[in-house]
Amino acid sequence: MSGRGDPLLAGVDFGTTHIRALVFAPDGTLVAEGGAPTPIDHPRPGWAQHDPEALWRCAATALKQATGRLDDPRAIAGLAVASVGEAGVPLDADDRPTHPVIAWYDTRAQAECDWLTATLGADRVAAVTGCAPAPIFGLCKLLWLKRNEPDAYRRTVRWLNVADFLAWRLCGVAATDFSLAARTLAVDLGRMCWADDLVRGVGIDPALFQPLAANGTRLGTVTPAAAVATGLPEHCVVGVGGHDHIVGALAAGAWQTGTLLNSLGTAEAVLLALDRPVAEPALSRNGYVQGAMMLDTPHYYLAAASFTCGASADWLHAVVGEDLPYETLIAEAAAVPAGSHGVHFLPTLRVGNPPHPDPTARGAFIGLFPEAGRDVLYRAVLEALAYESRQILDGMLEAADVPPIDRLRAIGGLSRNRLLIEIKATVFERPITVVEMAESTSLGAAILGGLAAGVYPDIDTALDGLDVGEHTVAPDPAMAPGYDRRYGEIYCRLHGAAVGLHQAIERIESEV
Repeated sequence: MSGRGDPLLAGVDFGTTHIRALVFAPDGTLVAEGGAPTPIDHPRPGWAQHDPEALWRCAATALKQATGRLDDPRAIAGLAVASVGEAGVPLDADDRPTHPVIAWYDTRAQAECDWLTATLGADRVAAVTGCAPAPIFGLCKLLWLKRNEPDAYRRTVRWLNVADFLAWRLCGVAATDFSLAARTLAVDLGRMCWADDLVRGVGIDPALFQPLAANGTRLGTVTPAAAVATGLPEHCVVGVGGHDHIVGALAAGAWQTGTLLNSLGTAEAVLLALDRPVAEPALSRNGYVQGAMMLDTPHYYLAAASFTCGASADWLHAVVGEDLPYETLIAEAAAVPAGSHGVHFLPTLRVGNPPHPDPTARGAFIGLFPEAGRDVLYRAVLEALAYESRQILDGMLEAADVPPIDRLRAIGGLSRNRLLIEIKATVFERPITVVEMAESTSLGAAILGGLAAGVYPDIDTALDGLDVGEHTVAPDPAMAPGYDRRYGEIYCRLHGAAVGLHQAIERIESEV
């Protein structure tokens, strides 16, 4: 409960599976929290989407829970929202949604992505935006809307990334930041502005995108209607938030050049802080992306996603029994020798990850035998997640202009799985510092809300005053050589063979 008289700050984290609302003291102490499952619909196989009004109701419910646990909700001075990156809300002239939010991982826009690539060229798009075309990006989803739901597109006058939409529902002012703009495939990363010519080149009106603003910019104060729905005070300032992994990196102290952040949630982000964008076409061709956060100056990053990191672990947990405590599953897997008795797992349950961004990739277990129980399978999953992350990292470090890695920090719910972190540190052959504040994304959003409200004079003061706690997990030198051989001689070869196999499966299934 709050009772210290300090101003409080709220951060909303819209995630793949949950919407979280947390309230913090300015030093990062967690004061109150609320949450709700992220509502999701699957109208047909392979599609996933959200009802925008349901998203707002769940976010408001999460905030209402958090504010209801405070002695004095009027102490909340500032708030910002972080969200997944490739999901947007199309609105009409009367501010009504024209279509459901296409989930960030939904790839229904593959045909539109292919057409965009043929029209503009992948290297040209990457040179401007820092990202090669992929069906999950906002511009491809707008093209899908235009081609497949022409009436909805005709009525659409603006596109709000999900974090922007929730902030707009709170205060009535619409804007976006550069980290979310980078996920639309419509921003000029070098010039730090919208890439109007590129957008017009595929027949989309650039006016659909919202004004760009620095993270932590003041948008406005909470409207009376939003105050009733959330329990927030009307004087609470709403600031510009950002992309969840990027906002989490801010709170985790991962913005020094050469710092690698491993953000472990339903999806995983591997993010390397840069002092400038990297001009290396091979990176974008292999699925790596670049973007920026704007604070006092631009902070650039090179990143890659493993789309089903936590989802792989959750999937297996559901298969072996959701009532089984995670702690039991982890303890059982910890007793299995490194290498999981020769069982290997491919964690590509949706699409291939960089540096092999194959949209036809699927997951698989290899090397199963009758005695392989849930302990063996779970350890194989964790080892695969570590191998997959190393493959992403190795692909990054092949680029000539990428700086050396000085430190590696981990955040997110799955970073609390100590066995996974121990395996990762050994596979990486690098120590990993785990930020113990599990809700780094919400805290990062709260910090941006504090900047907007003037609680902090600048970002350095905000970060210097945080006490998030951390501990470092070292590699196990006895296990490192074995993991290195399994990674290089088995996993990488298995990964390459599986890509061709999955493509063959797709071809045959389409013909029968």
